[in-house]
Amino acid sequence: MAKKEIKDIFYKSDCLHFRGDLPCKPHKEFGYKCESCNVYIKTNKKILIIKLGAIGDVIRTTPLLEKINQVYPNSDIWWLTQYPDILPREINKILPLNLESILLIENTDFDIVYSLDKDLPAVSIAKKVNSKEKYGFILENGKPAPINELAKHKFYTGLFDDVNKQNQKSYLEEIFEICGWEFEFQEYKINLESNRKFEFNNDNKKIIGLNTGCGDRWVSRLWPDEYWIELIQKLQKENYYPILLGGKQEDEKNKYFVERTNVYYPGNFNLQDFISLVNHTDIVVSAVTMGMHLATALKKPLILMNNIFNKYEFELYNRGEIIEPKNECMCFFSAKCKNDEYFCLDSLKPDEILNAIKRHI
Repeated sequence: MAKKEIKDIFYKSDCLHFRGDLPCKPHKEFGYKCESCNVYIKTNKKILIIKLGAIGDVIRTTPLLEKINQVYPNSDIWWLTQYPDILPREINKILPLNLESILLIENTDFDIVYSLDKDLPAVSIAKKVNSKEKYGFILENGKPAPINELAKHKFYTGLFDDVNKQNQKSYLEEIFEICGWEFEFQEYKINLESNRKFEFNNDNKKIIGLNTGCGDRWVSRLWPDEYWIELIQKLQKENYYPILLGGKQEDEKNKYFVERTNVYYPGNFNLQDFISLVNHTDIVVSAVTMGMHLATALKKPLILMNNIFNKYEFELYNRGEIIEPKNECMCFFSAKCKNDEYFCLDSLKPDEILNAIKRHI
């Protein structure tokens, strides 16, 4: 008996739901097929965002998604990154930085590419991508370069410290400018997959999240341990409920703070559970770290301790305050303090942070 052959079946590869490798969601959920589907959405543009890292920069680039969806509705948006777990699932294709993703990108035709990193892997990929329009940065003569006039401001502030210090545009203003738009306070978007619940014995006291670290590279941003201890004790005395936030690098430090103050420290977690933990707080105190960006994404008031970056770079959406030390910091964009006479963060006292918390709680 002859085997039954499958005849050609009509399909619409230009539909936003179409996968090609697997059944689309409308087919799996409702049994729809292309010839009679009533949720067909014709793809407008195929858009690639190249923003690899760091994770905080990836988070604070996500406001572009709202603008892209406004200007180019029903577009097929792809994002290449080193941190796929942080990105919102509204993006059509979230691609981790690996060989498979690069091969896929190099063999796909795009309408628009937004290349928003200046490191060599990102600009090299942007150079190879076939696209009608490109914005941001690209590889020229083996080095990063701005694609057009729109990217020059951000390019120059990354090259020269004196130019960076004079800059009064936020990171978001610069990123939107690169793409040809104006920043209109679009909010961050992140992946909120975790529903983990945390129980606090706080008796309705306001929960103050203290993000105590800043990684092991940028030690110029570390607030003294004795200041954290003093702040914790003052918060406890003022009837607040401080909790310690941090990752593996802060674990030992946070356990030490527990020994000294009996403050609550839930431990360190994977990224999604950490996001859930931050979401339980009423306000966050942090240096310039990933935790700061998560607090902003979760619309938490943020008390940001800054000493080595241009304060105009940061957008708090009128939810919080940037606090800087009284003594001038001599380590602009430097991982280690270069001042032999004093450490600038020693002049940022716990009472200043406490008073800022009171102003915004």
